[in-house]
Amino acid sequence: MYKLVKNEFYKMVGKKRLYITLTVLFVMIAAFAYGQYDSLNRTKAQLAQRLGVTVITDWKSVVGQQILDNKARVDSPYQDEDRRVQARVRMEQSQFNLDNNINTVDLTAANFTTKIISQSMSLFLPLLMILLAADLVSGEMGGGTIKFLLVQGIPRWKILLSKYIALLGLEAVVLFFAFVFSILISGLLFGYGGWWEPVATGFKIVGGKLDTSNVAFVAQWEYILMAFGLAYYVSVVVGTISLMISVLVRSSIASLGIILSLLVGGSQLTSYMVSWNLPRYLFTCNLNLMSYISGSLQSIPGMDMAFSVAVLAVWTIAAIIVSFVYFNKQDILV
Repeated sequence: MYKLVKNEFYKMVGKKRLYITLTVLFVMIAAFAYGQYDSLNRTKAQLAQRLGVTVITDWKSVVGQQILDNKARVDSPYQDEDRRVQARVRMEQSQFNLDNNINTVDLTAANFTTKIISQSMSLFLPLLMILLAADLVSGEMGGGTIKFLLVQGIPRWKILLSKYIALLGLEAVVLFFAFVFSILISGLLFGYGGWWEPVATGFKIVGGKLDTSNVAFVAQWEYILMAFGLAYYVSVVVGTISLMISVLVRSSIASLGIILSLLVGGSQLTSYMVSWNLPRYLFTCNLNLMSYISGSLQSIPGMDMAFSVAVLAVWTIAAIIVSFVYFNKQDILV
């Protein structure tokens, strides 16, 4: 089994697809880092102009102005209820961080890394995992590779399991590079510190208001571990479902198209079917697990971390079962 897994892993590493994925990852992180750098500078410049000062050096001034801006939105009669709730939650969260001396304005390599992995968890990260897994089986159906292994007397379940284990390892490699790229690139712009800065976690939204009764304070490096742990869980889910599609569909292009349609289409359903119960059971609507830790408003009411983790686990188990059952029964082309 070890040799099979090793062989599959080396095959994946040898493909251009992996290096294209890493290149895209590097470019996107660099673009996001520059965007954050430029946005922060423009925000401080605009605030300095409004306050009539030369430069903003105190992050508390920025947070204070954000609180005032959100309060104005809450009090505005022209805001609908959803936007008013969003503004109220942001205002209360900013006030909580300000009261506890938690700097959420200035960027460092540490908090930038958390930010980018959090914001990429629902779409960009799954897209990368789809690129890795979409043709894992379908791409070898016509090449004779799987047929050759079967002729050697290797059971089908071992062949598929070796591919799956190698995929899980490759996903960990991609996340490792995401961490390294984020630190190296953002450190050039924001500095390499911030690892021990406190972060407030455990916010909840109850009745449109922020509940801080269960808030806990962790160091930034602990928060990063939490973020990457959840990111790997999401990667496993998306990779497993992509593997299932690759087993069910013989064409690599069709396999890639189907899983991309599921990802994008499922995300759109969240916006158009909020009042229905169905979208909450789709894996695409449960990928952004970091939103529960950061206290962001959920697009579908009534969902929590335990629910989303359970839904994703069910999808993963179902995809594994379907993959192995179908792979053991299907005809393998030479």
